[in-house]
Amino acid sequence: MTPGEDEARELLIRELAKEPYQEAKPGLLERMLTAVSDWFTDLIESLEGVSPNLGTALIVLAAVLVIGAAIWLVRPRLNARKRAAAEVFDDAVQLTAAEHRRRAAAAAANQEWNTAVAEEFRALVRAMEERVILQPQPGQTADEAAASIAPAFPGHAAEVRRSAALFDGVRYGNLPASEQDYNAVLALDKALAGISPVFGPGVPSDLAVPQ
Repeated sequence: MTPGEDEARELLIRELAKEPYQEAKPGLLERMLTAVSDWFTDLIESLEGVSPNLGTALIVLAAVLVIGAAIWLVRPRLNARKRAAAEVFDDAVQLTAAEHRRRAAAAAANQEWNTAVAEEFRALVRAMEERVILQPQPGQTADEAAASIAPAFPGHAAEVRRSAALFDGVRYGNLPASEQDYNAVLALDKALAGISPVFGPGVPSDLAVPQ
C-alpha cells in the first residue's frame, strides 16, 4: 500500500471510532470495522497494476462514500437517543412524589438548582399520577405531561406549561436554573396539591377521574 492508501484507511477507522458510532447500537462499530477492513483488503488487491495516483484516489473516494453511509445509518439512532432524553422520568426505579420532593429539597439545600427544579417538576408530575389525574405513560415528555395537566387546572395552566419548559431547559438545554425557578415550581406543586381538578369539555379524555 502507498502512504496515501494508509492515510485514507486510517481516516476511515478514526471516523468510525468516534463516540456517536459506538453509542448508536451495541456491536455496530465492530461489525462495521470488520466489514470495512475486509472490503478494503479486497479493493486494494483488485488495484494491483493500477497507477499509484489512481489507486489512492479510488481509496479516498471509497472512504468518503463509506463515511457518508455510516452517518446516514447512525443519524436516526442518534435522533432516537435525543428524543428519549426528553422524558420526564429516566430512573430505572420508580419513585413516589414524596421521594422526588425530598431529592429536590436536598438539591436546593446544596444550591444545586438545576437538579432541584428537575426533581420538583418530577414530583409534580408523579403527584398527578398518584391522584389519578394523569395516566402514567412510559416515555412521556414534560410538554406532553403539561398538555394533559394544564386543562385540569385552568387557573394554573400557564404556570404548568412554564414549569414544563423550565424542566426541559435545565435538564436538556443547559439552561442554568435559579433559586427563584425552584421556588416557582415548588409553589405550583403545593398549589395544585391543595385544589381539585376541573373536568369539562376542554380536558383531554385520557385524564382519569381522581380518587
